[in-house]
Amino acid sequence: MVLLFRLLIIIAFILIIYSAIKYITNPKRKFELAHEKKQFHFHDEKQNVRKNVLVTYKGVLFEGEKYLGTTDKAFEVISVQVRVKNPELLQGLDREDFNVIEKEILIHYPSAQIEWKSPVKEFLSNQ
Repeated sequence: MVLLFRLLIIIAFILIIYSAIKYITNPKRKFELAHEKKQFHFHDEKQNVRKNVLVTYKGVLFEGEKYLGTTDKAFEVISVQVRVKNPELLQGLDREDFNVIEKEILIHYPSAQIEWKSPVKEFLSNQ
């Protein structure tokens, strides 16, 4: 009976350590932490085209929808449509801020055309 109890304690301890490691290394948690601190963070599962790109910049959350297509060399992401989750948080952002986000997306997807959704599209076209 004592041996069984010790075995259960060891299994519980291993399970707690495993859960803590999974929590600490979770990329979504790192993204949410950067969003709360109003830092830049780029979150993407590059191997999964169906998962959207998430970017947080100065406390504003952007979501980019990826579209797969053909280039001269291979099938790649050829289009990323970026929209803002909460447009009311855009106050204070300027054209250079959107250029930073575009450059970061182009680093990961050099063949992509970036299309901004409203209201950023109107803001960028007016300048």
